[in-house]
Amino acid sequence: MNVHSNVLGGLPVNLREELIGALASITRNFSEGRWEPSELNGGKLCEIVYSIIRGHADGQFPQRPYKPNNMVRECQKLEQETQLPRSLRIQVPRILIALYEIRNNRGVGHAGSDVDPNHMDAVAVLYMSKWIVAELIRVFHDVDTATASEAVDALVERQLEVVWSVDGKKRVLSDKLSLHDKTLLLLYSESSPIAEKDLLSWTEAANASSYRRDILKKCHKARLIEYDDVARIVRLSPKGARYVEENIPLTVP
Repeated sequence: MNVHSNVLGGLPVNLREELIGALASITRNFSEGRWEPSELNGGKLCEIVYSIIRGHADGQFPQRPYKPNNMVRECQKLEQETQLPRSLRIQVPRILIALYEIRNNRGVGHAGSDVDPNHMDAVAVLYMSKWIVAELIRVFHDVDTATASEAVDALVERQLEVVWSVDGKKRVLSDKLSLHDKTLLLLYSESSPIAEKDLLSWTEAANASSYRRDILKKCHKARLIEYDDVARIVRLSPKGARYVEENIPLTVP
């Protein structure tokens, strides 16, 4: 975490580490289907982000994040801080209000729904949180939106319900997928290249030689991946990512 947190190096260490930790906790809980803890951690992230913006407006960051007495009112007050960039003055605070509302007032009134509202709430929490952190990176480091989004993906793995992280390994929770699709899905779940040996372990491929010949080399030829057969490193291509998004279910069947 310390290496990746350099993208937020302009913030005090405590605030930086707590922000990244809160986002990582949200993504981890989401991937494990723990919807309610994900919502609660969304509230914690709100408090951290508010503390960062308030400190930036005041010219002095607090040593630790804190909870304002009235989150809605204090976020609205930030709109008067005209020295702040518009996104930190208007857009992020308004999203914080919505995020805090989900955290506080979405635990009741769900009876009779055909769709699990806790899951819907957790999806909203996850993507609002990632957007907020990406915006902080974009503003504090003066980078474009695409670069900021890539930095967030480097901070936390892509969270997919169908991919389970356990004891340093990953497992695809669908037994209906081919070895080809499991491989691409695992690559899609990571923001960095994966070592061939890890893919072999995670997919539990029976034969390494056959896996290289029938999966990795064929996917490389189809430009779904970039396979370095010397370094034994595999990276998903944009074409491969599009294949996953269009052809592979990302939820547990």
